[in-house]
Amino acid sequence: MAITTEFVLQSPFLPLVSIPKTLQPDEIECIHALCLQPDVQEFTVQFNHDDDISKNDLLALEEVVEADSVGETSEKTIYKLVVELEESVSQALAPDFEGAQLEPTTITTEGWHETKVFKTYEAFNEFQKSCESHSISLDLISITSEPSTADDSPQHGLTDRQREALTLAISRGYYESPRQVTAEELAEELGISQPSLSNLLRRGERQLITSSLDSPVSVDTISR
Repeated sequence: MAITTEFVLQSPFLPLVSIPKTLQPDEIECIHALCLQPDVQEFTVQFNHDDDISKNDLLALEEVVEADSVGETSEKTIYKLVVELEESVSQALAPDFEGAQLEPTTITTEGWHETKVFKTYEAFNEFQKSCESHSISLDLISITSEPSTADDSPQHGLTDRQREALTLAISRGYYESPRQVTAEELAEELGISQPSLSNLLRRGERQLITSSLDSPVSVDTISR
């Protein structure tokens, strides 16, 4: 089951934290990161115009190897920065452990504020352990679970065959008034007998109703 997490990473060795500490913008946003080598990454970051940060300011930072202006928006100045990572950081943030980024990383003097989705709780736990084993603290703000599209259990308790029959019936107008298709025509399209189709629809309908009402009634969902 996929989970969405919000957390703050803290370590004096995290890349880009030197920017708010040294150049003193309130925060910067990292909108993209690309691993060039295990210990070198390219970050696309944006600053508020009011921060008045130049290319020379960024190149003066010890961790920044390259700095190139990408352009500007109405409110932001965007740079691509090539940064050398501490070995412990590059190991902790290895791609094997990373989740999918949902929002830009916000970087302040306190650390990295991130919102990511992980495939499972175990994947997030592995990421957290990796951070902590490399002296990066992870302060979890929130964690929520999302239904997995790859869940092995059929949604609403329907069998695949019941779902197929119901989907076809709805798409062909079987539940319209008046009906746009007969049970015999649906059965022929599915390659089954009319009684088998009626049985599939009846069982599927009962399962959907029971599931929707959270009824404890035991429902037989054997496909015919």
